[in-house]
Amino acid sequence: MTPDLAMLRDLVESTPEIRRWPGTGAPESWVRAAETRVGRLPASYRWWLTETRASRVGHVDVASLADPEHVAEADDALTAEWRLTGDRLCFASDPDGAETFSFALDRTSASGEHPVVRVDGIDGSEEVVAETFAGFVSVQVALLRGLGDGPNPVVAELWRSTPGVLRPDGITVHGPHRFSEVNAAHDVPHLAPHWMLVGEDGEGAGLFMRRHGRDRTSVHRLDLSAFARSRPGEGGSRIEAEGELVTTDLLGLLGGDPAA
Repeated sequence: MTPDLAMLRDLVESTPEIRRWPGTGAPESWVRAAETRVGRLPASYRWWLTETRASRVGHVDVASLADPEHVAEADDALTAEWRLTGDRLCFASDPDGAETFSFALDRTSASGEHPVVRVDGIDGSEEVVAETFAGFVSVQVALLRGLGDGPNPVVAELWRSTPGVLRPDGITVHGPHRFSEVNAAHDVPHLAPHWMLVGEDGEGAGLFMRRHGRDRTSVHRLDLSAFARSRPGEGGSRIEAEGELVTTDLLGLLGGDPAA
């Protein structure tokens, strides 16, 4: 899925664990200069470089760009020689060297994004942790929020590509930076402890999915005012009885390009 850059901006601006410096990001000319050395960069990483001055997500340092004409190349620069090895471009690392994160340049999606692989610092083994750079940031924030990779497998898969989606038709699916806040605001853990509010339809109804059980793919729509009338622990029954089954394929529903 194509990363939703509006949601990525919201995540960056609302997550204190993303270290940001004052000022704007790198000029486009710096990005183009870097691309002459390391190849075309994924769109969501280009956005990160040009729109933010962010250098860290939690404990993970993210490579930056420097003025190619006036600044001596630093070891932490994206264009440092050690970062590009074959078809792997290392763009982030743990300060203690326990793990690094690289773009798998041998795999490119239709939107020009590369999967992100985690490389173990001890044995060199690889694990795909996200499908896009935006997904990498999303997963890191989910881990920081105690959400693991995601609250259920479907949402986890979505977050591996984009930190939520805002559709032109008003449908919103929340990223990890809003998830706990939104669920707490609607008292979902108290009213429906086995369910979660994954988004809204833009018309006053919530989109609910199960956290546990066999069916963690169905998405139900229920007016949030009706849900609020539930007694503690009975919200799930209300969702099932009064809610509308929207889809059993959330990713398919969101399959078009999100709002720019």
